[in-house]
Amino acid sequence: MSPSHPTRAALTPPPATPRWRRALAPATAAAVALSALGLAAAPAPAEAGARARPPDAVQTALEDLVGTGGFPGALASTRDRGGRVRDYTAGVADLATRAKVPRNGKVRIGSTTKTFLATLVLQLAGEGKIDLDAPVETHLPGLIRANGNDGRRFTVRQALQHTAGLPDYEHDLLGSWQSWTQARHRYFEPRDVLDVGLTRQPAFAPGTGWAYSNTGYIALGLLVQKITGRPLGEEITNRIITPLRLRDTYWPGVGEQNIRGPHPKGYRAKANEPGAELAEVTQLDPSWAWAAGQMISTPRDVNRFLGALLDGRLLKPDLLQQMKQTIAAPGFPKGWSYGLGLMKIELSCGGHAWAHGGDISGYEVRNGATEDGRAATVAVTAMPYTKPAADQVNAALDTALCAERQEAPQRSKPSGGKGGKRPGHKFDRQVI
Repeated sequence: MSPSHPTRAALTPPPATPRWRRALAPATAAAVALSALGLAAAPAPAEAGARARPPDAVQTALEDLVGTGGFPGALASTRDRGGRVRDYTAGVADLATRAKVPRNGKVRIGSTTKTFLATLVLQLAGEGKIDLDAPVETHLPGLIRANGNDGRRFTVRQALQHTAGLPDYEHDLLGSWQSWTQARHRYFEPRDVLDVGLTRQPAFAPGTGWAYSNTGYIALGLLVQKITGRPLGEEITNRIITPLRLRDTYWPGVGEQNIRGPHPKGYRAKANEPGAELAEVTQLDPSWAWAAGQMISTPRDVNRFLGALLDGRLLKPDLLQQMKQTIAAPGFPKGWSYGLGLMKIELSCGGHAWAHGGDISGYEVRNGATEDGRAATVAVTAMPYTKPAADQVNAALDTALCAERQEAPQRSKPSGGKGGKRPGHKFDRQVI
């Protein structure tokens, strides 16, 4: 295990009562990012008559995440309606060596894993192996029975949509730097994680409220394994990753703590106070996230997955439509709502995107795809612990999805496109 490299952060560390979602940023030169992109620099003075390229809004947004948000590094990939892909980077991949962020580098994608799992559950429903409106108890008899939590009282659909009322395990397992440090290199069986969640009473009676629950997705992962008789990671690989040729996406093996291939290092604040040290936390055992957030991928692969999902390549039309039936999600940003493992987010340029962000120690990912073919994924290499920082990451995603639409009137032909704020106060986050 490589030693952690602490540095002073412009971020406020984790709140005492977490929930997750959002963004932050440090400082880095534009020339590096432009070079990594392969974009032309502004013309030299000798190039009389040459016209300067207008600033790239996505590149600027990433540099702002580093320059004013306090994130060590940021990376993104966009795909336009014509299928053209652009990759972006800003900041550094390693605070110790100052190495550049790799283009389309691998990152832990946290709760974006939930959309992969939800897709798999809906595939099994389409095959007649799961009844979405049957109690979870039907497939997992006697498993969820503790402190008022009862698998006979909530359905598979409610678990997918976070309306089952199951309490979340995240705070009890990872709520402080000390508890996170104790869990970092420990392997957890899925049942162990589920049992942590079930030590608390339900948040509400099933179907009467909404509350983000990683515990519910651990239960869904166990349900898939019970029905298929195979490991969850194998099913996601065989049914989604391999058919879509997501070559840089994988389910970490048992005990696997490193990230394969080129990747920026991930960082985490060590204390709950402004200016706390950032520790390098890339290496960890993600088994505590498992079905709720274990996967590793790249911005390009996430875009490809979301595009294939919306194109109907993974689900039958009626099941995709059910996945997209959203309800209000209290605590999420204005204009966001939640379906079956899929979020609907409003865009500043009009319309909406389908998405599912992810937060896990060291990384935050925000993504989205539109029904007209645009897609974007933005990742930063630390989790934001203030609302302004989180909002800045969300705004970067909005910029990446709206850049093509906003620039379209200036183009003669649609050949394809691309697709803050300093930390201030603490806020509730919803992670994994």
